[in-house]
Amino acid sequence: MRAALGRGVAVATIMFALAGCGLTEGGFSEQPPGNGAGGKSAAAALRELNALPVKGRAPMTGYDRAEFGPAWSDVDRNGCDTRNDILKRDLTDETFKKGDEDCTVLSGVLHDPYSGKTIDFKRGQSSSMAVQIDHVIALADAWQKGAQQWPESKRKELANDPLNLLAVDGPLNSQKGAGDAATWLPPRRAYWCTYVERQIEVKVKYELWVTSGERDAMQKVLKAC
Repeated sequence: MRAALGRGVAVATIMFALAGCGLTEGGFSEQPPGNGAGGKSAAAALRELNALPVKGRAPMTGYDRAEFGPAWSDVDRNGCDTRNDILKRDLTDETFKKGDEDCTVLSGVLHDPYSGKTIDFKRGQSSSMAVQIDHVIALADAWQKGAQQWPESKRKELANDPLNLLAVDGPLNSQKGAGDAATWLPPRRAYWCTYVERQIEVKVKYELWVTSGERDAMQKVLKAC
């Protein structure tokens, strides 16, 4: 009951924010005009969204993180696992493990897109989780929207695709969980347009569907960009 109530509050909060997203206080006026992860305009993203299939969620039956391959794999065979590849891409001022230069990131600075905070990353058992790698389309969400029908190789590709990965604030990544745009958006509203555009780009690339609630939430974001 408590978990269901929490999800209900999260949905209500997002829908309230979407209804008032034209406001300048922390709103979309901070968002640079229409460029997302792939340089698409909000109008182009909206067209792509409207072309995606709309279906209900499939059951979670059979879901396991292992269905998407090991976390993390060296899928591009550059000698570094995907987590380190994304840390290297998204952090600044990185330092690397001696003898493993340009691969194992020991420290760096993240300018977190989800919160706007600057976070110091330091590798260690008690500190690494301050920065986590988010699947922009959560793997459990993808499982319910087409991925459970894929071969394992395609699921592994999604799980390690740089388009679907961002280094972000660890607690916010945990808060998001498997949420889609209908249930979770980054607290930094200035990033909403880019975030939703990137989600759509991933969905188009991998032919995932959207639910009606997810589509409606995405449309409201994009129309305000």
